Amino acid sequence: MKHNELNSNEYLPFYAGYINKSGAHHLLNGLEISKYNMISFLLSIPENKLEYQYAQGKWTIKEIVQHLIDAERVFSYRALRFARNDATALPGFDENIYVPSSKANQKSISALVEDYKSARNNTISLFNSFDDEMFLRIGIASGGNMSVRALGFVILGHQNHHISVIQERYL
Repeated sequence: MKHNELNSNEYLPFYAGYINKSGAHHLLNGLEISKYNMISFLLSIPENKLEYQYAQGKWTIKEIVQHLIDAERVFSYRALRFARNDATALPGFDENIYVPSSKANQKSISALVEDYKSARNNTISLFNSFDDEMFLRIGIASGGNMSVRALGFVILGHQNHHISVIQERYL
């Protein structure tokens, strides 16, 4: 499936921008391809840029990477719950609390890349376990509908969004 197959009732309008940035790939292929693209991109960033902030109060590249890892884990957890027919409404999360608590700037880029690979491999394994019926299941997250498949495209588009931010504002 591709992102243009989603119906607007499968996600909150807030997520449309991420979904539209998820790329033209089939979801499962996109998760795999984007993993290698992300790793290559991260390893190409000069060491002196990894803790750079383009403005006061903005995240560093290391903090963005940790944010991507954390968000992917949250979105994957939501997908698991919804795929298993868990009807419990799930709250949002505040990334502005997560980031400073993560102490990402104290980690090496190699440690962050390994953590990213682990998170993405788990996401790929999880999404590969879903059948067509599971992908269509919808739950409530952050106060609105979210389908399992929409969560996959949010993961892809969210990463693409932050890569663009890094390229435009940090490098």
